[in-house]
Amino acid sequence: MADIKQQAGAAGGEAKHAAWLAEMERASRAKQESFMNGIAARLRHPRMTSKPAQPVRGAPDFWRTFDWTPEERIERFEANWRSVGGHTARAADLAEAGRFIAERAQELSARIIVRQDQAELASLGLEASVPEAEVSVWNADDDVAWKARAAEADIGVVLADQALAYTGTVVVRSASNKGRSVSLLPTVLFILIPVERLGTRLGEALIPMDEGGREALPAGVHFITGPSRSSDIENDLTIGVHGPGVVYAVIIG
Repeated sequence: MADIKQQAGAAGGEAKHAAWLAEMERASRAKQESFMNGIAARLRHPRMTSKPAQPVRGAPDFWRTFDWTPEERIERFEANWRSVGGHTARAADLAEAGRFIAERAQELSARIIVRQDQAELASLGLEASVPEAEVSVWNADDDVAWKARAAEADIGVVLADQALAYTGTVVVRSASNKGRSVSLLPTVLFILIPVERLGTRLGEALIPMDEGGREALPAGVHFITGPSRSSDIENDLTIGVHGPGVVYAVIIG
């Protein structure tokens, strides 16, 4: 008998709780309606109760075909990149890019350089050209705390997967040999951009990702537009708080 009374009491409690939730829902929706009606009245137009028609989704057709010549892409990318505080350089090949990075490393008295583990970056020969610095290759040693190594690095070196001239943006995908920390944690970042990877529009990078589906996406896709820039509520700008404060885009080719 006691069990039956307990079950009946529990059922009654659940019913009261459900009724209370329903009343809260009703009151919340009534308050929402009143708020939205008030906005419509102040704007002096009828309250919209259905979503507007959207005949076109995504970029219009003319934008999908918009393109610049290779030289225009380089000029526009460099101008947009510099407009947000980035630095640009041109190199005929990887060897020249390696010499450029080595010169900057010596000027900065760099002690630690971290680079991604890619054949193109190995060909830069930084180990030989900057002997005074320790050059670490991402994930090359299981005993190294790689995030900590990237955080203490003076210079990070990455290879762009893609670059987009219209916004001055570089796309870097992460992988086991391409740690995201290499582009996020060092004080100074060098991004190498083969000229054939320099496109015009952001959609050139986004559309293939969408078409490939979730399974084809890496753990991280990073869109870099110049150095890290942060502003507080009073719009005081600070460089380098959430990423490298000095970023070089080196266009190769």
